[in-house]
Amino acid sequence: MILDLFRLDDKVAVVTGAGRGIGAATAIALAEAGADVVISSRTESDLARVAKQIEAAGRRAAVVPADLSELDSMARLAAVARDELGRLDIVINNVGGTYPRPFMETEVEFLEEAFRFNVGTAHALTRAAVPVMLERGGGSVVNISSVMGRVSGRGFLAYGTAKAALAHFTELAAFDLAPRIRVNAIAVGSVATSALDIVLTNDEIRARMEQATPLKRIGDAREIAATALFLASAAGGFVTGKVIEVDGGTQAPNLDLGLPDL
Repeated sequence: MILDLFRLDDKVAVVTGAGRGIGAATAIALAEAGADVVISSRTESDLARVAKQIEAAGRRAAVVPADLSELDSMARLAAVARDELGRLDIVINNVGGTYPRPFMETEVEFLEEAFRFNVGTAHALTRAAVPVMLERGGGSVVNISSVMGRVSGRGFLAYGTAKAALAHFTELAAFDLAPRIRVNAIAVGSVATSALDIVLTNDEIRARMEQATPLKRIGDAREIAATALFLASAAGGFVTGKVIEVDGGTQAPNLDLGLPDL
């Protein structure tokens, strides 16, 4: 059966930023497909809710509250997967994000921190995961990037630059780790998560964003989770070094920050 290719029975995954939004939806999706999951984010109460849903799907959850901006915390998750769940097959690098800033307020330090949080974290966990994955023959890494890594909009210099770097990191890492470990990314458009609450609760702004998106709606976190499942499973077994765009057809930013000319 073709759907069997999407099964992850007895595999083990690590999902970062798993307390809510895309990370939570992805962790639950992987569990529903048969995987045990290490979930990590800053807020333990959020992780507890996700763990209950993983367990309701009949799978095990290892909960690791941590500040994932600390690279040592990221790297430690691979050891948790091996020590508590017995192996590691899948990594979902979902940590990231950077607040918008006008160009002249984007200090070098802010740009460096954006790179560290969006790319350094992914590299730290992937590098730690590789030896554990190879113990079982290989695995799959999925990085969560953004449409802002390929389009231009005012205020997104640090975020867009970091996400563009993550996309190319994905392509380079795929070559480095082939043939035993596949590495792909998802370039995400506007998705209804807590990160966008501040704008999506404003009906006027939401309507403008939907109108500026070719599919005329905001994405659902489960749609990103479904793409991650495809890339992590045997269904995506001949895919590596690719950035899958799940953005409603977006070709330009659908949120104008209203920053004036200099």
